[in-house]
Amino acid sequence: MADGARGSGAGRERESDRKGEPVRELVPELAHALTRVVRGRVDLGVTARALTTMDASNYRRVPLGVVAPRDADDVAAVLAVCRTYGVPVVPRGGGTSIAGQATGTGIVLDLTRFMRSLVSVDAEARTAVVQPGVVLDVLREAVAPHRLTFGPDPSTHSRCTLGGMIGNNACGAHSVAWGTTADNIRDLTVVSARGERHRLSQGWQNSTSPVGLRDFVIRHLSALRTGYPQDLPRRISGYAMDALLPERGADLARAFCGSEGTLGVVTEATVRLVESPAARALAVLGYVDESEAAEAAAGLLPYRPLTVEGMAADLVRVRGAGAAGLPRGGAWLFVEAGGATEGEARSRAGELARAGGALDTRVVTEPGAMRALWRIREDAAGTATRIPDGTEAWPGWEDCAVPPVRLGAYLREFRSLLTSHGLRGTPYGHFGDGCIHVRIDFDLLTPAGVGRFRSFSEELAELVVAHGGSLSGEHGDGQARAELLPKMYGPELVALFGEFKDVWDPDGLLNPAILARPARLDENLRFEVLPKRPVDVEFGYPQDGGDFSAAVRRCVGVAKCRTAEGSSSSVMCPSFRVTGEEEHSTRGRARLLHEMLAGEVVTDGWRSREVRDALDLCLSCKGCRSDCPVGVDMATYKAEFLHHHYRGRRRPASHYALGRLPEWLRATAPLARPLNAATRLRLLAALAKRLAGIAPERTIPPLAPTTFLRGVRAVRGRGGLEGVRGPGGVRGLGGGRGRGELDGAAVILWPDTFTNHLSPQVGWDALKVLADAGIEVGLPAGRVCCALTYVSTGQLDRAKVVLRHTLEVMEPCLAEADRPVVVLEPSCAATLRTDLPELLPDDPRAARLAASVRTFAEALEECAPDWTPPRLDRPVVGQTHCHQHAVLGDAAERRLREKAGLTGELSGGCCGLAGNFGFERGHWEVSLACAEDQLLPAVRAAAPGTEVLADGYSCRTQLAQLAGRRARHLAEVLAEGLGGEE
Repeated sequence: MADGARGSGAGRERESDRKGEPVRELVPELAHALTRVVRGRVDLGVTARALTTMDASNYRRVPLGVVAPRDADDVAAVLAVCRTYGVPVVPRGGGTSIAGQATGTGIVLDLTRFMRSLVSVDAEARTAVVQPGVVLDVLREAVAPHRLTFGPDPSTHSRCTLGGMIGNNACGAHSVAWGTTADNIRDLTVVSARGERHRLSQGWQNSTSPVGLRDFVIRHLSALRTGYPQDLPRRISGYAMDALLPERGADLARAFCGSEGTLGVVTEATVRLVESPAARALAVLGYVDESEAAEAAAGLLPYRPLTVEGMAADLVRVRGAGAAGLPRGGAWLFVEAGGATEGEARSRAGELARAGGALDTRVVTEPGAMRALWRIREDAAGTATRIPDGTEAWPGWEDCAVPPVRLGAYLREFRSLLTSHGLRGTPYGHFGDGCIHVRIDFDLLTPAGVGRFRSFSEELAELVVAHGGSLSGEHGDGQARAELLPKMYGPELVALFGEFKDVWDPDGLLNPAILARPARLDENLRFEVLPKRPVDVEFGYPQDGGDFSAAVRRCVGVAKCRTAEGSSSSVMCPSFRVTGEEEHSTRGRARLLHEMLAGEVVTDGWRSREVRDALDLCLSCKGCRSDCPVGVDMATYKAEFLHHHYRGRRRPASHYALGRLPEWLRATAPLARPLNAATRLRLLAALAKRLAGIAPERTIPPLAPTTFLRGVRAVRGRGGLEGVRGPGGVRGLGGGRGRGELDGAAVILWPDTFTNHLSPQVGWDALKVLADAGIEVGLPAGRVCCALTYVSTGQLDRAKVVLRHTLEVMEPCLAEADRPVVVLEPSCAATLRTDLPELLPDDPRAARLAASVRTFAEALEECAPDWTPPRLDRPVVGQTHCHQHAVLGDAAERRLREKAGLTGELSGGCCGLAGNFGFERGHWEVSLACAEDQLLPAVRAAAPGTEVLADGYSCRTQLAQLAGRRARHLAEVLAEGLGGEE
């Protein structure tokens, strides 16, 4: 077989065999051969294959495995082995390609694990030498002190790699000023499919190239000179063979850019850097619709802006345009200007705003405000995957480009074509370069829908060409558009694409069926393998029509979860930031769930160990629910999976101990003091932790000698509420469950398990503050629980029992639908607001309770808007609870802290304890590393006298155990400021 695979004929035959995959029986022998010669990582296992079946496109191809090479020698060794066995090779960076070019059926080269060094920076020459796995933001941060940057900046800049940008000739928002990746590459070092090392630069004399390449150019000079459209800034489609013309300087590096991994593997690149303006200002111009914005874009180019980006109102989903900081309009241009000073930048931005003929404008110079506005635009690639009514939308015609002066007319015809096919989509993108991104609500699940996808694609290609455009203006052709390149270039030039590839790759080894001799655009669709009917699940998935497959399909692969650095405005994805492993990213877990549903790679369904192991390090922080542009909710998916995985089977010890924590705490409450004493005995504590599945490094938190509710009962029995000033009181505890006891109560205070049994002082202080604000407080007349611990461990049957009981107890409290339920513990509040109605979607009481949930600060703001908190005037540090960030929001808390004179920002990320996660055996190292990401450094750096705030019990416990610092709930801090009896 090895001999038969050699030669260009075999390569071409293999490329044309669309469904043919390398024989699976070769895998053990191939794995052995690779392991012998590769010093990096070789993984042909189920998890590695499942993680790389897809990129960010509509396509799916199942590889044989993944190899992470350490250097160029490893790359050559992999290519040699794969050439012997006739196995294709696909180079892969961040896996964010949108046209399918980062998928393949052979060996995937993961260039992000080891080949990610920033080799050198020459600030004087304005160049940097990088390996292909370097993430763009890493390069930009390294050269920022020199007032330099790398010009191309795709919206995926926090996770896309330089190698991937070279492969796709990526552009980004600043291309109107600084061009495409090809415009910013000086030299490339490349390993060809036959293991030859080539240095590609400008001029044949400065380069080493494959045998026959120069002769190819000489033979086809006429076709190369006449076959390409000119004066199109975003012509990315096809091979850039015209860059090899003598009048263009025979630029081999430029010709290689955009070849989508089909010609060779980049092992090092020398990139050009540009001067970054000392100051920037952003002018946001509002228009009636995107066509009007598009027509205005070209008129701004003579003013030499840094960006001219466009988007429409449909992409501003979370808040209204005004609340998001956008001026009036139904579409906007984001036009950035630079200057030596803030004043100069503002002046230039103002000039652009005046020149745009906009309905309304806003000029911003404050960095935080600019980042917030840019985030709206950058998240559009994910946001656009859902039409406002919830319908799924997909790439495929993601980035066509036309001359900027034709953009307005093109958009109107594009809209008309959409309507004629009964399709919808919201255009956005690089209006200054005439490049349009759009996600369209194709039906890619049925044969009829796929047929319409094909016919629309063919007609749209003709429309783009009629306007003098390029089928790809940024993301490459891949499988999505390469089949249609004859419409743009004609059959003669496209035939040369195949000959050009054969010069570089005579064996057809590298990324077959991409660009040259491409697969059909309606083959290998990733949805073909999913179940045709919804699977039986426990959660309601209301945003996905109750379909778990649709929920998993939300992940389109934009990989915002793969960012390595956290920020105060981001939580997702803490486990990936610790391990750097794809399987611990939200995207990786979604891919494994997709393959579990497909049943081809992951074959044992809900019993899959691969999926279980990947989900094991998911902290259920819910960060992805808010930070993922498409709202993937991996915490819910994890709970669903664990429910099915362990149904009828023995669970881990921690599920019985920590997952049923409310039951254990109720049972042990009368024995709190002796149990606390016992846990201080090392041998007894070690035995208890071993039996409960608790990490041996953990300290068991002490139980409260008197629970919150027991203390309230005692005080109520004495006819007063000690330590509470003002007219407030406590109602509705004990006795019956009649509504009468709650009459007059403005709010219901939820006695969550953590407050009741572990930190009752928080509850007491909350009552004290609410009373000072004049808010009458009621308490449920029976036992209630949000079922958080049951949900997080996937004990969903038990969770439903607990929640139904809770709803019965809460029914008198909810008789008045507008009575807030104040929940002090953020994780419990988030569970009630989201998990409760999604687990019991048919119970109207669940929706009423969820709608009634308020945080402590929200309740004060809503029920006592004129109340003035004590003035504390001190700095704060600490943690915004990850569930608060993801589900509840912290705007009310910020306003309350400001009124109280508590200054400073709380850190983002996740504390790493995350309920049961950080206590479970095997999670200690990850839990500690998560805390070290943001929380612990922020607390250590705080000045003396700084208040440490953390509303979450987990966050406070983590700080106590890892930093030796006592953090307090906001209610405790405010109560102390009120003074009076303690």
